[in-house]
Amino acid sequence: MENFENGAENQPKGENINFESRLDLKPLQESLTAVKAELASVIVGQHKMVDQLLVAILSNGHVLLEGVPGVAKTITAKLLARTLNIDFGRIQFTPDLMPSDILGTSVFDLKKSEFEFKKGPIFANLILIDEINRAPAKTQAALFEVMEERQITIDGQSFAMEAPFLVIATQNPIEQEGTYRLPEAQLDRFLFKISIDYPKLDEEISIIQREHQLQDHGKLDNIKMLLTAADIKNYQSLVKQVIVEPNLLEYIAKIVVNTRENAFLYLGASPRASIAILNAAKGFAAIRGRDFVTPEDIKEAAVPVLQHRVIVTPEREMEGITSTEIIKTILDSVEIPR
Repeated sequence: MENFENGAENQPKGENINFESRLDLKPLQESLTAVKAELASVIVGQHKMVDQLLVAILSNGHVLLEGVPGVAKTITAKLLARTLNIDFGRIQFTPDLMPSDILGTSVFDLKKSEFEFKKGPIFANLILIDEINRAPAKTQAALFEVMEERQITIDGQSFAMEAPFLVIATQNPIEQEGTYRLPEAQLDRFLFKISIDYPKLDEEISIIQREHQLQDHGKLDNIKMLLTAADIKNYQSLVKQVIVEPNLLEYIAKIVVNTRENAFLYLGASPRASIAILNAAKGFAAIRGRDFVTPEDIKEAAVPVLQHRVIVTPEREMEGITSTEIIKTILDSVEIPR
C-alpha cells in the first residue's frame, strides 16, 4: 500500500489532486499570456502554432515555418520579435546569397594595417530567415555551426552568439522554381517544423475585417515589448528544471527507436530528436502551469519535432503517405506509461 501511495505521489494523474508546485511558474505563465494577447491582436486563430513558437523559445530551439504564400509566416515571426525586447535581424535568402553575407567577413583596415572582422546580420538574438530554401547548399552550410553551437568560426577565430539566440525560418513547400531542398543535417537542427494551414471561413472573415479597420495604421504599430533577454534566459533555465519521470524518458526513447525500425520510413530520427522531444515536452508542461511532464506533453511535442527529421520510403511517398501520418501511427502503437 505504501508503494502504491508513493507511486501516485510521483505521478499525479488528475486535476482534482491538490499538490504544491515545486517550481514557481506563475510569472512565466503571466508573461506568455500577455505575449499571446499581443499576437492575437494581429494573428487570427493559429493558437497551436503560437503555443509551439513559445515552447520553442522556452526550449531554446529553432523553428521552421512552412506554408503556402500569404498565410502570415513572416508577419508572425516579426510580430513575435516585436513582443521581445531583444536584438532582431532579418535575412532574405536568395540564390546569389553568399556565406559571408550572413556571417560577416574580414576587412583590411588601412589605418591599423590589419584585418578587422565585420559582423554579419546573423549577430542578433532573434533571426528571421525568409524563404530559407532559396539559397544554395553552400550558403545553407554556413548555418550549421551557428544553429547547433551558437557560434561561428571565421579565419580561425570563434565568435559566440549572445544568448538567447533563436532562428525562425520560413519556406514555401509548393514552389520548386529557384528553390533548393534543405540538407538533412540542417533540418535536424530545427527543434520544430510548424506547418501552417489555410484559415477557416470565420477566421478568413475576421482577417478581412481587421485589415479593413486598419486603414492607414500598420499591423505592428501598437505591439508592446513584454519580455527582455534576461526574462527569456530565466524562463529557459526554469523550464529545464521541469520534472520528467524515468518511465517517460523510456517512452521518448521507444518512440524515436520506432522511427528507425518502421518499414515505411527510409530514415529514422537521431538521438538529437530524443533530446528535442524531451526539451519540448518540458516547455509544453511549463506553459500549462505544470512542473512535471505527462505523456500528453510528449505526444504533443513528437509530431513537430519528428516530421522533418524522418524520410518516407519512395514507395509510401508515391502512395501519398506523409511523415506526419506515420509518426501519429507510431504514437498510437507505443504503449503509454501508466
